[in-house]
Amino acid sequence: MKFVAFERSAQGTGASRRLRITGRAPGIVYGAGGQPTMIELDHNALWHALQKEAFHSTILEMELAGQTSKVLLRDVQYHPYKQQILHVDFQRIDDKTRIHMKVPLHFEGIERCPAVVTEGCTVAPLIHELDVLCMPAALPEHISVDLSGLTSKVIPGLQSISLPAGVKAVVRGSNKNPALVSVKLPEVIEEDATDATATPAAAAPAAEPAAAPAAKK
Repeated sequence: MKFVAFERSAQGTGASRRLRITGRAPGIVYGAGGQPTMIELDHNALWHALQKEAFHSTILEMELAGQTSKVLLRDVQYHPYKQQILHVDFQRIDDKTRIHMKVPLHFEGIERCPAVVTEGCTVAPLIHELDVLCMPAALPEHISVDLSGLTSKVIPGLQSISLPAGVKAVVRGSNKNPALVSVKLPEVIEEDATDATATPAAAAPAAEPAAAPAAKK
């Protein structure tokens, strides 16, 4: 994806506030051995770009001052309650340096897997993105996970993912193979122990009425 940025000279909280009033969003570009560069972008164009998954997980082409460079989106700050971008960070990359990136997982075949079709289970993803380490040219836009053979007996873990060539998963924590999805079996409703068709038991004898109080002498 490609976007256009403009150099920004004014800095500080007041300058950024005035910039947002004019329909621009402040940002910064850093990395790849260069000096950090203050930039500004059209707010509406940036807002719509941020709604696309690829803008968060792929290498972007930034046009700045007539030159195009490759960057990655690294951070976005939003207003607490307004639909407004407060600040955005990009990192320059070069083709010879490995990058660390979060790549979205796309689960496929859930609706036709035996766990759903045959067993009536409910399947829900537990991991939505994967940390990867790779060269820029090998960075995938997303990673597909085929669940068409999923059953309730075997829950796939992270190590079952088939990664593209040159891509390495980065796993933190003690669990190196966390489950990718949860599989919930259908609820079983137990029948009432009392058989509704059985002959009802004989009614218990009616209680005798209480004795009338003795008359006072």
